[in-house]
Amino acid sequence: MATANGWQPLSPPRRRAGAAAFVVAPFTRLARAHAAAVAGDTLIALALANSLFFDIDPDAARTQVARYLVLTMAPFAVVAPLIGPALDRARGGRRWMVVGANALRAIICVLMIGDLDSMLLFPEAFAVLVLAKSYHVAKSALVPTVVRDDAELVEANSRLSFLSGVITFAAALPGGLAYAIGGSQGVLVLATAVFAVGAVLGTRIPPTRVAQDETSETERAELRGGGIVLAASAMALLRGTVGFLTFLVAFALRGSDAPAWQYGLVVGASGVGSLVGAVVAPMLRRGGLAEERILQAVLGTTAVAGVLASWAGGVTAAAAFALCLGTAASSGKLAFDSVVQRDAPDANRGRSFARFETRFQLMWVAGSFIPVVISMPLEIGFLVIAATTGFALFSYLASLRRLERGELPQRRRATRVITSRLRRRRQGFAPEADEVPEDARPPGPAAADPGVAVARTVTAAPTVPPAQHPAPADPSDDDAADDPPRGPVVIDPTKLQ
Repeated sequence: MATANGWQPLSPPRRRAGAAAFVVAPFTRLARAHAAAVAGDTLIALALANSLFFDIDPDAARTQVARYLVLTMAPFAVVAPLIGPALDRARGGRRWMVVGANALRAIICVLMIGDLDSMLLFPEAFAVLVLAKSYHVAKSALVPTVVRDDAELVEANSRLSFLSGVITFAAALPGGLAYAIGGSQGVLVLATAVFAVGAVLGTRIPPTRVAQDETSETERAELRGGGIVLAASAMALLRGTVGFLTFLVAFALRGSDAPAWQYGLVVGASGVGSLVGAVVAPMLRRGGLAEERILQAVLGTTAVAGVLASWAGGVTAAAAFALCLGTAASSGKLAFDSVVQRDAPDANRGRSFARFETRFQLMWVAGSFIPVVISMPLEIGFLVIAATTGFALFSYLASLRRLERGELPQRRRATRVITSRLRRRRQGFAPEADEVPEDARPPGPAAADPGVAVARTVTAAPTVPPAQHPAPADPSDDDAADDPPRGPVVIDPTKLQ
């Protein structure tokens, strides 16, 4: 039985016989392309582990990385709001973004083979980063189009997240073998082949439209609801800390001349955390823990883990903290997806998730920029993450309480008002005053529907005796038409036709 919480397990697959047994489901096609993309990203990380980045002066590396991180923000801050809507309404637009991101990364890998000892490696590496982030935005938009209904949405995201963790470790084995045979060049050759396969698999994704039309007022009102806005803000800060930790560890280990395997240990721990989060979060939700509670739990856990990691110090503490942060980010993302599905039932899922994923990726880049331009030891960086997630937790809790008390606008109520108005208008009734909040009431009197007489109750009129009742307003009276209603609008049942 489907419910509104968005965490139901996928329904058992139906047995198919004959030719139907060879039909590949749309979600399976997306999962195959996603597996190839994740494997390619893992191989590129292995190839760059012993590249020019770990050979040149750390200050020079900071300058180059900071420069290209600024350029990385451009596609999400400028290009995505312009090109994204057009791709959403084009048939197969997001699918071709998946194909293009994989194909272009295959071409860049070929160029990187000869530039491992050249300064051209930096723009090529960050071009791969931009394409990887663009791919994730497109993938998030495609997930709602390859499931049968919204009840399977969060479970599908959970499966893709789990698949990412498994593929990360599975790709490390052939990647290590390729590195032993041909060094970084051998790993890049393997990455080229994997991305090419991913591009071919991307063409098998069904060419559906993410968005059929422009954003409606109902969809816009739902996505601006208080619960969604607060959850998105908390999730954006959490995603920013992931990028912060990635470059914090990279430059801290590079500055101390640590071997590359230590950075690989931290990255691997983060991958394990993503795998754990994809398994734990759906279990917590099915156990009765609300989505907001899951977000609060992961933020609090990250804050405590940051303090403990700062106190312990060392590479082991960094790996353990990366494990915790990876779990928190994965669980938080699944909880946020469920909040959107629950509180914005009329929103276009593909367009909505692509929009939020773009913001989260931009926060990832912004968080990465801080440890690049500001040199700090690992222990201080851990405290920065603890303070950020602690602030996000207390801000989220305080804002939710204010929302419950009505101190923050319940923007989603406007959607219910619009729906109620339309329903009553179709039934021939005028909207009741208690259905319309103060900020949603029109400045002038609402026009009464034909055949309905509206009586106005004057709340403060000393000239009217208590035993008398005010007469219904005459619609033909100009003065009455110009006079705004002074009290709640009620329906006179004797005047109904």
